[in-house]
Amino acid sequence: MNDVVVNIIFFIILFLMVFIVDFLFVMRKKLKNKKKKNNEIMEVNYLVGKFKLDKKKLLNKKITLICSLINAFIISSVVTIISNIKLKMMWQLLIGFVLLFGLIYSLYEIYGRILVKKGKYKNE
Repeated sequence: MNDVVVNIIFFIILFLMVFIVDFLFVMRKKLKNKKKKNNEIMEVNYLVGKFKLDKKKLLNKKITLICSLINAFIISSVVTIISNIKLKMMWQLLIGFVLLFGLIYSLYEIYGRILVKKGKYKNE
């Protein structure tokens, strides 16, 4: 098979695996800590703090699903790219960390701005 096809299949399989595991862990945490006040995921706390969003409008299953999709995309993209770079491991790790933090920042920045446009901000 062509290398591009193998990489796309690898990305899709990894994406689905990471998404399922991340979503199940987050939902398990939410169900387990249902009575506790601190029941949200870290990503929601970041979005609330950075974009001054209303936490009550964000605590639902759709936000958990989208955050799990974003996390799965970030992890599977970085792993796919790094596995194709033919450098020493030290350089692969360095490039991987830069890609990881760059994707986390940029994708959650975009998602936060989308939530602001949808009117999920605090009415003060």
